[in-house]
Amino acid sequence: MNRVIAIRASSIGELFDCAARWEAKHLLGRKMPKSGNAQLGTAVHASTAKFDQSTIDGAGLTIEDCEGALVDEINKPKEDTIWDEELPAKTAEKIGLDLHRLYCNQIAPTQDYVAVEVKCESLEITDLGISLTGTTDRVRRSGEGYGIADIKTGKNAVRADGRVETAGHAMQQGVYELMAEKASGLEITESAQIIGLQTGKTERGQRAGVGYIDGARDLLIGTEEEPGMLEYASRLIHTGTFPGNPNSYLCGEKYCPVFSTCRFRR
Repeated sequence: MNRVIAIRASSIGELFDCAARWEAKHLLGRKMPKSGNAQLGTAVHASTAKFDQSTIDGAGLTIEDCEGALVDEINKPKEDTIWDEELPAKTAEKIGLDLHRLYCNQIAPTQDYVAVEVKCESLEITDLGISLTGTTDRVRRSGEGYGIADIKTGKNAVRADGRVETAGHAMQQGVYELMAEKASGLEITESAQIIGLQTGKTERGQRAGVGYIDGARDLLIGTEEEPGMLEYASRLIHTGTFPGNPNSYLCGEKYCPVFSTCRFRR
């Protein structure tokens, strides 16, 4: 296996959700405009990262000082973004600012971050012919060790009882752990942390919470008896096996560049 193919950490879940869509976007370069909800998440990441980095650096930026990063991402996005009647830019800005303040007031004070937006240019796994690339939101000090933290925004990020939805995130968190170790030089031994921010349009529907995932890397690496998900990913990619999934939640013109021509929808 001579060819090494790069996989963005944030896309690995999509590979298993609909391989045909993943191939179109990540191998064939068929780009789609970002949805308003995705850009809202990007904006919240930008402002909270600025706030947390200021805390690490001792720069003393206030919550309000960091709001401009969010406003810029909403009104001057770096990628084509589709705002619609369901989520116009003005509404997204208000929700984003509310979540930014919620995070900075409720979550950030409880954290002991040592690194923000930890970028891994390439983590090559030679025997599988893949290279992992991407950015881990945070590396935090926890007890006597270190763990990662990943911010998730969405309509179902936090349940009404305050519990954060962690199901289905283990594989991605395992990738982030591997990349964070490579990029930071720190040994990641603690549970992966999911920081959920609920994107409700009203204050009542906006919630913040924290959940944990133990043994995230076990799913990736596998055992002698059972291959890990990275090996399955390698098999799909290197054999050119990209089946579609017409039952995917994201099967639609808004999310898939090959929706209109997909033979798997028959």
